[in-house]
Amino acid sequence: MGEEEAKKVETETPVECAPEAPPPPPPPQPAPVTEEVSKDVSDEKAVCLPSEEKVDDSKALAIVEKAPDALSDKSSGGSLERDAALARLETEKRLSLIKAWEESEKTKASNKATKKLSSIGSWENSKKAAVEADLKKIEEKLEKKKAEYVEKMRNKIALLHKEAEERRAMVEAKRGEDLLKAEELAAKYRATGHAPKKLFGCMG
Repeated sequence: MGEEEAKKVETETPVECAPEAPPPPPPPQPAPVTEEVSKDVSDEKAVCLPSEEKVDDSKALAIVEKAPDALSDKSSGGSLERDAALARLETEKRLSLIKAWEESEKTKASNKATKKLSSIGSWENSKKAAVEADLKKIEEKLEKKKAEYVEKMRNKIALLHKEAEERRAMVEAKRGEDLLKAEELAAKYRATGHAPKKLFGCMG
């Protein structure tokens, strides 16, 4: 029945067929694509189509042939992007670990230095307190000795003053006695009319 229809088409509309172009060499493609190509070639032999439709079929075949390559490029590009993203993540992870380690080491060093500085400050304060306590003791001793020495000097001055007063009193008493004696002798000499020999003797 299909043969009869083909004959009818040939008798009713005789179409001049262009000379068949040799089929392009099949590129290395998967099996399904080659089957489609061979099918199209057999269909061209069976039914004569215009040349423009053949050009369109070749374009369609070219698109079909390029599709697997595009898919493979896309898949390879996706794998490369995934690898790059994984490498970037690994790098970021490593850098974050290094930064955390650095911060930890800096914190340790800062805490260690702060502890040492605090220890030095405590040592300085304790030493200063000890020195100030010794100085205070020395000052207290010096003040005590000074007070004792001052008291001693004051007592000595008082003794000297007392002794001087006693000597003055003795001198005054002696002078009073001598004056009294001189008055008595003078009265005696006046009464007797004699002059004191000592005075003449001194004068002679």
